[in-house]
Amino acid sequence: MSIRAVYIDLGGVLVRTEFQAPRQHLAERLGMEYEDIVRIVFNSETGRQASLGAITETEHWAAVIRRLHLPASHVQTMRDEFFAGDVIDRNLLDFLRGLRETLKVGLISNAWSGLRPWIVTNKFDDAFDLMIISAELGIMKPDPRIFQHALEQFELAPAEAVFVDDDTENVEAARALGMHAIHFTRPHQAIGELKQLLNYPT
Repeated sequence: MSIRAVYIDLGGVLVRTEFQAPRQHLAERLGMEYEDIVRIVFNSETGRQASLGAITETEHWAAVIRRLHLPASHVQTMRDEFFAGDVIDRNLLDFLRGLRETLKVGLISNAWSGLRPWIVTNKFDDAFDLMIISAELGIMKPDPRIFQHALEQFELAPAEAVFVDDDTENVEAARALGMHAIHFTRPHQAIGELKQLLNYPT
């Protein structure tokens, strides 16, 4: 059965924290470790609620600010500094745009309510035929239902799709469903493995 679609993750794959210094400086100013501030933003209870769409991204950031005992007026400044080291991989996005000439391309991201407008603002929504965002669906990876939903949107069997993610738990969940899956470690590696699976010239 040939592959007809490629699904890909966003954070850690298409958008990566290439420069840790801004986040490190923010943590130091707050008297925290780098890992602590990452945990509060991404892995706290309100972060999870925002990823499931139970609260908005704005409500989550308000909770983060309260937890850090900062004035509400500091929200935007903190967000900007926290994400200042993140880089959008435009080369990988161009590769996906090329795949769309013959395949379907979908995004599957555990993310908050603001992701879709952020992608549109940064002008790379055209890299996807479909964007599945956990906050909009109310389901997060590695829940198999998010992959089943993605497959249904393109009317595919699991074996007709490949999924790319930097999180091994998500990769294993996709494989358990019968999808092909690639554990992303760096762009060149992921593109090489995709080309091999798709029988593209390397």
